[in-house]
Amino acid sequence: MSGNTQNTQNAQNTRSARRVLISGAGIAGPALAYWLGRYGFRPTVVEVAPGLRQGGQAVDFRGETHLTVLKRMGVLDELRRIQTGGSPMRFVDERGRTLLHLPAEFAGGEVEVLRGDLSRVFHDHSLPWTEYVFGDSVTGLDQTADAVHVTFRHGPPRTFDLVIGADGLHSQVRRLAFGPEEDYVSHLGHYAATWTLPNHLGVAAGSVGLNAPGRLASVGADHRDPTRAGAFFVFASPPLAYDRHDVERQKTLIAEAFAGLGWEVPRLLDSLRQAPELYFDSISRADVPSWSAGRVALVGDAACGATIGGMGTGTGVVAAYVLAGELGRAGGDHRTAFARYEGLLRGYAENCQKGGDRTGMFLAPATRAGLRLRNGLLKRRTLMNLMLKEGQKVSTVPLPDYGTDLRPVQAGAGGV
Repeated sequence: MSGNTQNTQNAQNTRSARRVLISGAGIAGPALAYWLGRYGFRPTVVEVAPGLRQGGQAVDFRGETHLTVLKRMGVLDELRRIQTGGSPMRFVDERGRTLLHLPAEFAGGEVEVLRGDLSRVFHDHSLPWTEYVFGDSVTGLDQTADAVHVTFRHGPPRTFDLVIGADGLHSQVRRLAFGPEEDYVSHLGHYAATWTLPNHLGVAAGSVGLNAPGRLASVGADHRDPTRAGAFFVFASPPLAYDRHDVERQKTLIAEAFAGLGWEVPRLLDSLRQAPELYFDSISRADVPSWSAGRVALVGDAACGATIGGMGTGTGVVAAYVLAGELGRAGGDHRTAFARYEGLLRGYAENCQKGGDRTGMFLAPATRAGLRLRNGLLKRRTLMNLMLKEGQKVSTVPLPDYGTDLRPVQAGAGGV
């Protein structure tokens, strides 16, 4: 046996012994689990929800960097088969008369899919070597020289070699290992809410919405099931005090913010009262000076997120690819891998993140004059074409081809 072959096998043996806990089964978590399993690690994903979250808003991928990672994952063709085809946006007045129409390519990228569909695809591809624990969450992290001892809300304590926070803007892992959320998350002046409802309004795919100063109430049909629809509301507000697990209080806040509006808003608010699930959160951004602390690291929105408009989904998928690849390349040496991961991606992620700073103001301008200005400018074909062209220019980063350095293990070789 040659020395190079022996070294490769030794590295794989080291990697396959690495137990990695990932908090969060949204997008970045399952993507990271997929790549870690490919390189011989043993990932466990813990998710507070009782199962994979369904539905959700459409998310998009655009540009060479995003599509390269999806191709290397082997999921690009599958995502294209289930893509939405884009989401045109129409803004109306209280009588339902169209004020502005934005084509599908304005907001969508080269591939647009529903968030729930994307999560399911990544979950399914990671299953051969990943343990999933739903309905639980991390409550404590105790780092030692060679491990992280983890306690859970419901399950028994367990020990892992590494812990990765892929649990979003309000990351529990970040809070436990780095400090309180207010040290890292900045409110950008708006809140957003989504929920599903029967399509009693007979709306088409895409979205149609009513603006008032500082508010947007919109709805669009499910692109696969026209009998279902999804509501999307945005409103300007200073930071609100509420329990993130108190859904009824969140519904009340939304109803109060949109009281008095006409068009179909009262019927949409009626559907909100019956909605079994609700997404409600501030439009915010996370800025973490270092993405790792000892044996704990952050990926996706937990590290460098923006709620809407910051290409956070694509950035999280790219980050999962690089983090797993660097851990594999370093033979599980987390110090080397974490430093290289952040060095490669921080500038790219922060550049993508900037788009989220303007999203709330674009969707819900603060004044009537601002609404008229936005609508008037976007009706100009020259400006629209320029914005579409600019939208196609996305940040890129040179991606290492970890396949040239690593030999992926066969399905199940690193399993639980």
